[in-house]
Amino acid sequence: MEMVVSAIAGDLVNRFISFLIKKHESHANLEKKAERLQQLLRRVHMVVEEAEGRYITNSRILLELKRLAEAMYQGYHVLDTIKYRDLCSSRAEKEVSSSSNALSLVNSINCFHASSINCFHATRSTTIFDHLESALENLEAMVSNMTEFVFLVGGCERMSRSPYDTYLYTDNFMFGRQVEQQQIMSVLLQENIPPFAPTVLPIISTNRVGKKTLVAHVCNNDRVQSHFSSILRLNGESIRRTELQQDFIPAGRTLVVVEFTSDIDDESWQKFYSAARRMGEGSKIIVISRIESVSRLGTIWPMHINSLSLEEYSYLFKVLAFGSTNPDDNPRLSLIASELAVLMGGSLVVANVCADIFRKNQNVQFWQRILNKYKNVVANNLSVFREHPKLLMERDRQVDIAKLVSSTSSPLRLMPPHCEDDDCTRDLPKVRFGDLIAGSVVPPKEEFELVAWESRIPPNKKYVNVAKFSGEVNVSERAVLPSKKHRRFNQNK
Repeated sequence: MEMVVSAIAGDLVNRFISFLIKKHESHANLEKKAERLQQLLRRVHMVVEEAEGRYITNSRILLELKRLAEAMYQGYHVLDTIKYRDLCSSRAEKEVSSSSNALSLVNSINCFHASSINCFHATRSTTIFDHLESALENLEAMVSNMTEFVFLVGGCERMSRSPYDTYLYTDNFMFGRQVEQQQIMSVLLQENIPPFAPTVLPIISTNRVGKKTLVAHVCNNDRVQSHFSSILRLNGESIRRTELQQDFIPAGRTLVVVEFTSDIDDESWQKFYSAARRMGEGSKIIVISRIESVSRLGTIWPMHINSLSLEEYSYLFKVLAFGSTNPDDNPRLSLIASELAVLMGGSLVVANVCADIFRKNQNVQFWQRILNKYKNVVANNLSVFREHPKLLMERDRQVDIAKLVSSTSSPLRLMPPHCEDDDCTRDLPKVRFGDLIAGSVVPPKEEFELVAWESRIPPNKKYVNVAKFSGEVNVSERAVLPSKKHRRFNQNK
């Protein structure tokens, strides 16, 4: 009997030792592959940065640049997952242990977003390995074929560098739109095909994605400014006026940028376009709108500007939030930034606001408090309106931000329309959104103007909202959910 027990004990010990050895080898292999990923990312980042500083007109080179940039941001995302996997695991355990009953809506959202940032709760190492292997294979393949790309990019003319004061502020640059910028410039600098009528390029996207910023950067480019004798900025209402259609025609080659906040009838557009034909040869028209039907005005295929991917958005947010400091020096802050990047849903305005207050106070407790506040805001809007705050803003609907203010239990609503400074004029008390989030101001009890963000980059817009306390929810603002019967029917389709 003693021999049997001894044999079983010996077998268990051997298995345990084998398990420890495999675990050590697995960890060492993970670290080795992560180091290789970091090396590849350095190489790709240098190439992408160099390419973004060149004038590239070849569409295939631009497509390859876009693929390289996407792979780079995905690689950084996976690398962050590996770096902070232990913190992810401990945070996940705390969240699970703190909820003895059914998970609340906030915790459900939190768990969803934690998985969305690829934490994987550090319990499925195979999943981490799979993502790491995929990122490595992708970058290895690109690097192995990068020689020709580097050679071709080296033959492209360098862009003139911006003055030093451009870089005095961390948020004083346009991010992630270099390929689109080059594509627009390529259209503008081409000669018009016979019968030489102005080319019309529609640029379509949802609200606050950055289409006007993109076009402003294109218009400020030295090549574009030297190519056109004048640049006109109009709106949909102004081109409907007959006197403008007759009198706006400038001499020489002209670039006209028209923003439509509502659709235009074909007759009004044709009158405007007929007048535009009298502009100098080589003139162009850019049409900006969030309305898809406006794309019919184009003489070439429209350009659709999408929101940044999660990987790009998370990278941008960390760059803005940490400023000149290194995120690796404080993994807990970096993990909070990753979680918040998911919660914000891709909103560039909220990212800039939160990053601005984070740069001024890089304290873990402060960042965690902001994260918790925003979790509650998202949860509350999902509960009341059944939609994320970003989607509500895009659709010009009320957004409840009461959870940002600890001193109130009444709904605090951002009221539509969600506009910019040149669209609205009001005589109301003003409160900065960043101060409200940081808790450094108490909002007025009466209606007030919430200044969300003042951009430092062209076209230097100021985003504002009217905010007011509300005693009850407007039923019409609630999202209408299908009945259980209809939901079952839809699921069976």
